[in-house]
Amino acid sequence: MKKPTLNIVTLGCSKNKVDSEHLAALLEHRYVIRHDDERRSDVVIINTCGFIGDAQEESIDTILEYAELRKQGKIKKLYVIGCLSQRFKKDLQAEIHEVDGFYGVESVNLIAADLLKEEPQQQYCSRRVLSTPKHYAYLKISEGCNRRCAFCAIPLIRGGHISVPMEHLIEEAKGLAKQGVKELILIAQDLTYYGHDLDGQSHIVELVKALADIDGFEWIRLHYGYPLGFPDELLDLMRENPKICHYIDLPLQHISTHILKDMRRGVDREQTIGFVKNVRKHVPDIAFRTTFIVGFPGETEDDFEELCQFIKDMRFERAGVFAFSPEEGTPAYEMADDVPDEVKQERVDKLMDIQQNISLEINGQRVGKIEKVLIDRLEGDYYIGRTQYDSPEVDDEILIPANSDLQIGHFYQVKIIQADYFDCYGEIVSS
Repeated sequence: MKKPTLNIVTLGCSKNKVDSEHLAALLEHRYVIRHDDERRSDVVIINTCGFIGDAQEESIDTILEYAELRKQGKIKKLYVIGCLSQRFKKDLQAEIHEVDGFYGVESVNLIAADLLKEEPQQQYCSRRVLSTPKHYAYLKISEGCNRRCAFCAIPLIRGGHISVPMEHLIEEAKGLAKQGVKELILIAQDLTYYGHDLDGQSHIVELVKALADIDGFEWIRLHYGYPLGFPDELLDLMRENPKICHYIDLPLQHISTHILKDMRRGVDREQTIGFVKNVRKHVPDIAFRTTFIVGFPGETEDDFEELCQFIKDMRFERAGVFAFSPEEGTPAYEMADDVPDEVKQERVDKLMDIQQNISLEINGQRVGKIEKVLIDRLEGDYYIGRTQYDSPEVDDEILIPANSDLQIGHFYQVKIIQADYFDCYGEIVSS
C-alpha cells in the first residue's frame, strides 16, 4: 500500500528543528516524511515556538492556516506540539477545534506512539531525518535551563537543565557523520552547563573533544553559551583544534550593571567586558555573535547610551537586538513596562545602525584574504557559502558567481573581492 504523507512544519529555533528530525525518524517507516513542504499532505504536525510575542503570533497564525485546511478536508489529521502548546494548551484546545491533538515539549515519543498506535518508546532515539541540507546538522546536547533570567520563559516551558548522556550524543553524531554531515552545530540553552546536572561539573570540553575525534566532521560550531562560568579550556580547544570553528554564539543582553542585575544575569559590567576580552585573548580571530535586549523595565537613556558605547568599543562581528516584551510567568512580567514601544523601536533601530556600520568595516578588512568556504546552495547567479565565522541562516554569506561548476556541501578556497554590510563576494582560488 502507498504510504500516507506527513508534513512536519517547524517554527522557532534550531532546537525545535532537532526535535522534528527525531520525530521524523520514528515515523518514516509508516509515512512519507516531508519537512516544511507546501504540497498537500495527509497529516500535518506543527512544531511551535512560544518564546516571545512575535514567535507566538507566528505559531498561532500557522495553526489557524492549517486548521482551515483541516476544516476543508484538505488534510486528514492535524497535530500541534512544542513550546506554544506547552504554555497555552488549554487555551488552544478551547479555541481551535480542528486540531486533532495538542502535545507539549519532550513529546516526540508520545505523539509518535499515538500516530503509530504503539506504546511510547522509552530509549533515546539517535536517528534523524534531516531537514537541513545534508552537509550540516544540529546536535542538541541538553534540554532546558537552570538560569533564571528575569525576562526568559524557557525554564517555564522546558524546565531545568537536563544533559543528554554523552554516549547518546556520540552515537547520534556518528550517525550524522555517516549521512555525510560535515558541519556539526552544537546547540543548547546553556552550552557550557553541560554535565552539571550529572555530577556537578561541566563536561563540555570532554564532549567537544570526543565529537572532534569522529571522522567526517570538518567543522564543529558552538551555539548559545553563557558568560558566567565559561571555561577557558573550551577556548583553548577552539584555538588548538582546527575542527572547532572560531565562533561563539553567546547572548550578553546588556552592559548596564543595574539592568544586568534586574535581568538576573549574574554578571555586571566589568565582568562582561572582562569576559569578552578574555575570549578574544584566547582566540584572537574569533567571530563573536551576541544579542541584546533594549527597553527592559527601568532602562534609562543613560543605560541605553552606555550600551551603544559598549557595542562601539567591543565591535562584535555579529549582533542582534530585540525590544523587550513581557512574558507571562517571568519575573520581568511583574515589573512596570515603562519604556514606550516607540522608544524601544527607536533604540533597536539605533543599535542596528551602529552594528551595521561595524559589520561593513569588519567585512571590508576581509577583502583580499583567502578563506575556506562551505557551499550551502545555488541561488540565481550565485553559489552561496559560509566561512567558519558564519552560522547558517543567521550570519553573513559569501556569494560566488555561478560561472564555475561547484558542488553543494563541498569546501573551496575563496578570495574575498568585495564586501557589503552583511555579505561578501568572492572568487574560487582552489578546492
